[in-house]
Amino acid sequence: MTAVAPAPLSAGPAHRTTKNRSLPAWPVAGILLLYPLWWALGLGVLIFPLMAAPMVFLLVRRRAAGRRLRLPPGFAWWAVFLLAVLVSIAALGADPAGTVAERASDRLVAVVYKLSMYASLTVLLLYAGNLTEAELSRRRLVRLLGGMFVVTVLGGLLGMVAGNFEFTSPVEWLLPSGVRNKGFVRSLVHPYAAQIMDLVGGEKPRPAAPWGYTNTWGNNFCLLAGFLVVAAGASRSAGKKTLAVLCLAVSVVPAVASLNRGLWIGLGVVVLYVAFRYVLAGKLWIIGALLVAAGVLAVAMVATPLGDTVRARLDNGKSNGVRSFLIDKALDGFTGSPVIGYGGTRNTLGGRNSIAVGESAGCERCGNFTVGGNGQLWQLLYAHGAVGTAGYLGFFGYGLWRFRRDRSPAGVAASAALVSSFSAMLWYNSLVTPLAFMVLAYALLWRNWIEGNEI
Repeated sequence: MTAVAPAPLSAGPAHRTTKNRSLPAWPVAGILLLYPLWWALGLGVLIFPLMAAPMVFLLVRRRAAGRRLRLPPGFAWWAVFLLAVLVSIAALGADPAGTVAERASDRLVAVVYKLSMYASLTVLLLYAGNLTEAELSRRRLVRLLGGMFVVTVLGGLLGMVAGNFEFTSPVEWLLPSGVRNKGFVRSLVHPYAAQIMDLVGGEKPRPAAPWGYTNTWGNNFCLLAGFLVVAAGASRSAGKKTLAVLCLAVSVVPAVASLNRGLWIGLGVVVLYVAFRYVLAGKLWIIGALLVAAGVLAVAMVATPLGDTVRARLDNGKSNGVRSFLIDKALDGFTGSPVIGYGGTRNTLGGRNSIAVGESAGCERCGNFTVGGNGQLWQLLYAHGAVGTAGYLGFFGYGLWRFRRDRSPAGVAASAALVSSFSAMLWYNSLVTPLAFMVLAYALLWRNWIEGNEI
């Protein structure tokens, strides 16, 4: 017999020879899936810098494990934008003509806040783009974004039926009274369902939950609607498809009740862009579908009070004069500092008719308007000059061009979101949640380009 040597005794558990290179999905999924909870807790947009910290750690860990980190195509444009934001801080102490004089230190809090948000969303872009299908599939990301549209619609309905609904959040309770009573801080940590405004005769609630402002609500509505359509189309469940159609039908009600003309224009841009893409792909049935949808919408406008609401809003353009005034101020400021801007926004001296008219408790919209607060384009030009504007527009414009051949439903929805953001920047500011959805749409296009079209 041949002697068999006994196996060597194990001295303990085997040492790991490989490092964990995976990126978990929970930082991205946690932001989107639990956003109503963050809003109720008073975290809201603050969740983005909070989640950015573990994302940075996980990205660094993956890089240390030998896994290369990818940068999105056109990232040099975004780097130029971030650099311009930093450099423009040098002009923070300047007081352009017709604006309220302040010290640079008084403006620093808002600037640091915006800078931290831009940095956090940059991390979100890199993290979402470096996730693999096994870690967070594009199909699931589309479902999460579609779910955010459902949240937007539910928040809109809440704003309609309970316009005065608000409460003190746990985070708000923890803050000293002198801090939580400041308008800027309150806008971040105090949840409310709607903004009460007098636009068409009498004060009416305009949906805002869970995005803080009616304009942000409308912006996100346009950015997210396409993802619900794609998610429903990719689902094998007839029940889910039916619920998605029902949600889209119901969404018309808060969309009209919001009195948000920018939202209505944005939806038109999205529909026309998607139709254009489908016609180019030879899918002419989209024309018939649009005609049917337009007919149904027209009947709804005639047969319900929604039509009266739309006509009343179009006949009452109270904000037109203020917007024109602020655009002129932004362009005047741009000519005064065309390269780097002024580092942030400024408040006007008085109103558009007199420097003696200012904001008061009885007339919050009479003066002291924010130059750069009426649209992302005007804020870019005023706060960060030509360099920052070119970097910002260059990044998203390059993405639309680079990924123009992505004809997958998810790719068309993502590019439609970016296209709508170009029209929205004329009257909406993008920070924070609209820009978050824009970078996630960019990450989706980027991953489609790398991994091949999926949905």
